[in-house]
Amino acid sequence: MKILVTGGAGFIGSHTLVELLEQGNEVVVMDNFINSKEESLRRVKKITGKDFRFYQADMLDTAALDKIFEENEIEAVVHFAGLKAVGESCDQPIRYYTNNITGTLKLIDSMSRHGVKKIVFSSSATVYGQPKEVPIREDFPLKTSNPYGETKLMTERILSDVVKADPEWSVVILRYFNPIGAHSSGLIGEDPKGIPNNLFPYITQVGSGKLQRLRVFGDDYPTPDGTGVRDYIHVVDLAQAHLKALEYSAKSQGIEYFNIGTGKGYSVLEMVKAYEAITGKTIAYEVVDRRPGDIAECYADPAKAQKVLGWSAKYGIEEMCRDADRWQTMNPEGYKDEH
Repeated sequence: MKILVTGGAGFIGSHTLVELLEQGNEVVVMDNFINSKEESLRRVKKITGKDFRFYQADMLDTAALDKIFEENEIEAVVHFAGLKAVGESCDQPIRYYTNNITGTLKLIDSMSRHGVKKIVFSSSATVYGQPKEVPIREDFPLKTSNPYGETKLMTERILSDVVKADPEWSVVILRYFNPIGAHSSGLIGEDPKGIPNNLFPYITQVGSGKLQRLRVFGDDYPTPDGTGVRDYIHVVDLAQAHLKALEYSAKSQGIEYFNIGTGKGYSVLEMVKAYEAITGKTIAYEVVDRRPGDIAECYADPAKAQKVLGWSAKYGIEEMCRDADRWQTMNPEGYKDEH
C-alpha cells in the first residue's frame, strides 16, 4: 500500500513511519518542520534501512498538496500534521484554527480531487473535555475545553460530513491519550522545542540535568494525590494502532472512532516515582498553578479498538520510562541538525 504520511517527521509520525516501512509499505512523507526536524527522517531511514519520498510542504499550500497526489499513486493518508500544544492554543487560537482546520480542509479537498478516499486521522482524548466519569468510551459526550481540542473535534465533524456526502470514503479516527516513550534504538523520540509542554520530556530533561526541576501544574485536583491523572501509552504501541487502522480502512467504508490508550491512569507524581524507581535518577519538582484547559482525570476504555481493530497496548510503564530515558540520554539536545 502506498501511504501519504502528513507530519511524518514528528514524534508520533516518525515512529509510525518505522512501523509502516518495516511492514513493507511504500510511504510518501510530507512535513513543514514547524514542530519537527529533518534529522528524524534520516534516522528513520537508518533504523529501517529503507528510503522514501519526502516533500517539505505545508498543508495550507494547495499547489504543494496537488503536486504530491499528482506525482504519487497514493492509496491512503495518515494525517498527523497540526499544531498541538494545549496552552499555546489558548494564547493563539486563530493560528490553531487556521493551521489545523483550514489545512485539513485543503488536504481533504486535494484527496477528493485525486480520488483518494481513505484517511486515518490523528485525533485526541481532548475531544471529551471534562468527562463525567472514567474510563472514557467512544460514545461519551464530546465537549472540548481548549482551542486545540476544538480543532480536533471540528475536524472529526468535517470528516463525518465528508462520509455522509460520499459513503465511499473510509475514515478512521484515532483518539490518542498520552503518548510517551521512544523507539528502543534510542535514535528517534520526542524532541520538544524550548520548554516541553508534555510531562514526560520534562521529566527526562530534569533526569538528565538539562532542566533544574519539573513543574507540576496543580496538586488540588480531586485525585488520590491531587495531581492530574492521565493514560500514558508507549509511542510504538500508538504507531502500531495506525497500521491496524489502515488495514481496517482498506476493507471498510464509513467512519469509525477508536480510543487509543492502555485503560490505566497514572498521576503526575506516580509517573515521577515510577521514573525514579526504574532509572535510579531523582526528579526535583515544584507545584505551580493549574494550566488553563487542563482536567483532573482522563483515561481510556480501549475495548473497542481491541475488538474491532485487533489492537491493544503491549508495553507497560517500565518500557515507557526506560525507552524515554534512553532517548534523552543518547540525545541530550534532541535532534541536532547534522547537515
